Amino acid sequence: MRTYTSDDVQYWLAGVGAIAAAVNATTPLTELLDLIARTARELTGYDASAVLLTDEAGEVLRISGSSGLSADYVADVNERRTITLASGPLSNGPSSRAFRTAAPVPIADILSDPSFEPWAALARDHGYRAIASVPLLIAGTPVGTLNCYQRGVHEFGQDELTLLATLANQAGTALQSSRMITSLTEQRRLLEQAEAIHRELTAVALRAGGVQGVTEALAQLLGRPVLVTDANNAVLANAAHRGVQLAPGHDVAGEPAADGIDEVPETGRLTAPVLLGRDVVARLWLPGSLAELAELDRRAIEHAALVCSLELVRRRTAEDVEWSLRADLLADLLAGAAVERLQARAVPLGHDLQRAHTVLVAAPDAPPGDHAGRALLSVVHSLADRCEPRPLVTTAGEHVVVLWPDTSRGDDVAATADLVRTRARRALAGGSVTVVVGQRCAHVQEASAAVGTARGALEIARQHGADRTVALPDLGVYGLLLQVNDPTELVRFASQVLTPLREYDQRKNAELVDTVRRYLDEGMNIARTAAALFVHPNTIGLRLKRIEELVGVSLQQPEALLRLKVALMADEVFGGASGHGPQLAPPDPRQGRPNVATRSTRSSNRTRRSSRAGSRSE
Repeated sequence: MRTYTSDDVQYWLAGVGAIAAAVNATTPLTELLDLIARTARELTGYDASAVLLTDEAGEVLRISGSSGLSADYVADVNERRTITLASGPLSNGPSSRAFRTAAPVPIADILSDPSFEPWAALARDHGYRAIASVPLLIAGTPVGTLNCYQRGVHEFGQDELTLLATLANQAGTALQSSRMITSLTEQRRLLEQAEAIHRELTAVALRAGGVQGVTEALAQLLGRPVLVTDANNAVLANAAHRGVQLAPGHDVAGEPAADGIDEVPETGRLTAPVLLGRDVVARLWLPGSLAELAELDRRAIEHAALVCSLELVRRRTAEDVEWSLRADLLADLLAGAAVERLQARAVPLGHDLQRAHTVLVAAPDAPPGDHAGRALLSVVHSLADRCEPRPLVTTAGEHVVVLWPDTSRGDDVAATADLVRTRARRALAGGSVTVVVGQRCAHVQEASAAVGTARGALEIARQHGADRTVALPDLGVYGLLLQVNDPTELVRFASQVLTPLREYDQRKNAELVDTVRRYLDEGMNIARTAAALFVHPNTIGLRLKRIEELVGVSLQQPEALLRLKVALMADEVFGGASGHGPQLAPPDPRQGRPNVATRSTRSSNRTRRSSRAGSRSE
């Protein structure tokens, strides 16, 4: 048993000081552990020493630093005779017991101690006969052990164990300090790198690089491709990495998280929302999984999403101003302003009023609301953004009015109308839209009348079904009537035929006009007409006789039936018999709907009035 002098104490203090100096010098952990083992060996005079630390799961102990031990011994213990902490034959050795009890465990002769049997042959082959294992504690919690080996049988005295425990405590303090310094250093490194990311992405925003610029910067920072899509899954930006680019349009089962980075396993991608307030207006997409995402990568993605949101705000503001100017231009055009004067305003907006244009008019089928109108307008704007030159778009009441220019690509305007309906269905959460493809105007001066025609066509089309794309030829005679340039004679004709019936209806509270309309709609079948109007067939017969008397025709003659049908259709389109003048040209688009809408509503109420009339006979 060895005794220690004051010189020995000074020597020990110098050794401990060397360990502290290494910690302050931010020595790498592997070098620090080897230094602790070497210092312990030199201070104690033992033949070998080792520092064992637990793995991250806290299930095993591995030799992490050593002095005097051969590489073969270290490898054998770590890989083939791994020291465990839970249970089993490899969990009862001195290191495991010292760790669990937080107290030194000495073995004077390892060949005679059964607990060391799993490692006895290995130790004998390397010449070791004695071992002392002392716990390494950090804040009172074991994190490993300090082991010292002797080649001969050796009784470890209490003074030795006390000094070893002291050395182990100093080593634990050094490990704790090293970890803190390493953690602070890593945090500082992360902060510096995060600041660099912030500077780089902010620089992109300051030089107006747009969403594409932010996406390219992020792809370079992360070393992987990045895709950005809007709320309609349209591509806003796409940055490749080493020639690899993400394909858009992946279907996702369920909605990704609306906040934070989320993993979409079925696509093998990560996604992060781009938020404006609480609304997800776009998404970042990149390949990978959450498990492989480093903290710095997370910060880069989150910061890129923030900068993208600022870019989208800037873009949206600029687009709102531009679309407002285009809407004002179209409103003035439809109000009859001189084209020559408007052309000067059109050129800075990239629009050529000398081109031919096709009229589109769209409106929600459900009773319109602010949300539905804004959503439909947004859909039309998003499609118009991709056309060069851009169409002119404005609103007139519930209608969205578009002048779609002829393009060099020869865009199919009917296909665009179908796309408006498809996109609007999603934007309106299942609500439907009817779109009318109106006349192609060789000169924009024709647009005002063409828009009025298309708006009237839309109202008539919606009486026969919703969620449709309609061209004027689809409406048959109605479509032809809507395109009459001078409807004065048609209005006079309708008034001459229908006025006697209307005057009789007003005097007698009758329903002759609705009856003849329904009679023609039902194929001149009295029984079906009676059923539709909820009256007795005899009542229908009496009404038809009264109609013949008032109009001065026989309903048995085809010409008389045609006369009534044309009069009713002209009245529905132009409202002449009601005292309304022709309404082909729209009012100012910033005002309400045209009169044809009112007339359509009135005619849709006729059936209800007829049903209330019951079986009343004229």
